[in-house]
Amino acid sequence: MKQLLLVFLGGGIGSALRYIIGKYLNNTQTGIPYGTFAANILGSLLIGIILGLAAKNNSLSQSQTLLLATGFCGGFTTFSTFAYENHVFLKSGDFTSFAVYTIGSFIMGFIAVFLGMFLVK
Repeated sequence: MKQLLLVFLGGGIGSALRYIIGKYLNNTQTGIPYGTFAANILGSLLIGIILGLAAKNNSLSQSQTLLLATGFCGGFTTFSTFAYENHVFLKSGDFTSFAVYTIGSFIMGFIAVFLGMFLVK
């Protein structure tokens, strides 16, 4: 039960922060979801750091890892929103934004995870 509460708490905080970032960074005039992009890349960096610390000499406990990686990063990152925003790009025929956003998110997300892991070595 404790583990479920940790994930719940972390997820709630992550989701609230994602909402705030999206509210201020998503561009309603162009439709470009900078906030979603930022949350996904920052979340990827954070999960790399968190799991890197957890693996490095057991620097984080299982409870801390659940709270931060599973809870916070799970609530903060936005794959379902990312998928929907790409659907909107495709439906509107904006294939350039679709390609740039999708490829940029994947590449930058992977780089951010690796950077996070590297930073804690």
